[in-house]
Amino acid sequence: MKLLIWAGAAVCLLGILGLLGVGVKAARAKGEAQGEEDLRNRLSKLLPWNLGALAISTIGLMMVMTGIALG
Repeated sequence: MKLLIWAGAAVCLLGILGLLGVGVKAARAKGEAQGEEDLRNRLSKLLPWNLGALAISTIGLMMVMTGIALG
């Protein structure tokens, strides 16, 4: 079960890195936006990436918890 725990930790870390990447892109979009509508459009394009990274991180945490429960 140690393999499941470590694999889950790696998947969770991948999701967290994705969330950090989305945060950096959102900060850049805020600085580069020409107006409120432009900012809204840029951030709406980042929303699926944000939700995907959050889902990946959640799956990783579930893998870790399953490994702990079965171990």
